[in-house]
Amino acid sequence: MNSMKREKLLILSGALGDGHMQAAKAILEASALYKPGVEVKVVDFMEWIHPRMHVIERYCFLQWVKHFPSSYGYLYQKTRTGSILTFFLNNFCTTSLQRLLRLLYEEQPTLIVSTFPPASAAISLLKKKGMTDLLAATVITDHSDHSYWIHPSTDLYLVGSEGVRAALQRKGVADHKIAVTGIPVRPSYSQPDNKDRLREKLALASDAFVVLVMGGGCGIIDKSFIEQLQSDSFPPNVQFVIVCGRNVKLLHHLHEVLGDRDNVMLTSFLEGIHEWMAAADVLITKPGGLTTSEALELQLPMLLLEPRLGQEKDNADYLIQAGVAYLCQFDNLQDQLQRLVQQPSLLEEMKEKAGLCRQQDSARHAVMQILSMQSDTQEEKWVCSLQQYA
Repeated sequence: MNSMKREKLLILSGALGDGHMQAAKAILEASALYKPGVEVKVVDFMEWIHPRMHVIERYCFLQWVKHFPSSYGYLYQKTRTGSILTFFLNNFCTTSLQRLLRLLYEEQPTLIVSTFPPASAAISLLKKKGMTDLLAATVITDHSDHSYWIHPSTDLYLVGSEGVRAALQRKGVADHKIAVTGIPVRPSYSQPDNKDRLREKLALASDAFVVLVMGGGCGIIDKSFIEQLQSDSFPPNVQFVIVCGRNVKLLHHLHEVLGDRDNVMLTSFLEGIHEWMAAADVLITKPGGLTTSEALELQLPMLLLEPRLGQEKDNADYLIQAGVAYLCQFDNLQDQLQRLVQQPSLLEEMKEKAGLCRQQDSARHAVMQILSMQSDTQEEKWVCSLQQYA
């Protein structure tokens, strides 16, 4: 009877940063496009486990990383390869296992996918205790091998690059448990569009050098960067489009100091952000896993804001080594942009390198790998059965 059961993916994600949830939504959209017969449900893990506290938890976390990023970075490094502290972090959710079991009972999934480290830890713990035997995949949303992603009962890891695959292998993860799919981005990023047509649609000058500036969903943009934008020393054809995310305070501040400049467009969110990225010449962003993967998919060169968090440093190291990004130098940003404007061959080289290391249709590949877990398990069962009677 179980073999006739309709496939259903339960994706556990979280809102501590936008990347985890964006990866979940990418898998959801790709499933609807490429496997419409599969049911998919996305659940905010923290909201489900702590329905009364998750808003406060999220606020405290964001304040921590915003005001004390060095302490977060220290903790990240101390727990990179596993420690007593990692053990407590991974098992913090044990008191909430009953709520997680209730979710599994209500949703009746056939496969579980986690794009959020605490969810991966919780599902692995359930499996270790024999409370579920569902197959579980973890989507690592950064170019990182941090221990908080790695758990003994995880059946499949979806990773963004061969470097992460190799790093997981060095930590003892079997190769057959790792699939290099790229970090899943929405299918719209895999659909090429004409740049000139997009410029016309978005009211951007066809001959402008468009610099898209993104500070993530929380709109974290360094003050020294804003001070650079107040100068008049940028090349005359440079057009800045600054996306402040949910940071209304930052948006209001930028309107006060930059609102009268013709070469600066300010906004909280942009509809169809993939079109703005496709229309831009360069992206200035913090090195989050999802945003930079979206840029890679569109072969958009990047200038990376100084990494504030441990996973951002891992992402920045990967992108800079791949030759698709440089660190954004606040003290000579004008010179950096002038160099890119005057040397289009440099931009072309960065685009070519992005084309070499991107994983096209990453969300579709992620869906196919996740669904293949079940067929692989069935095949193993058949092989075992045949061996018994051989």
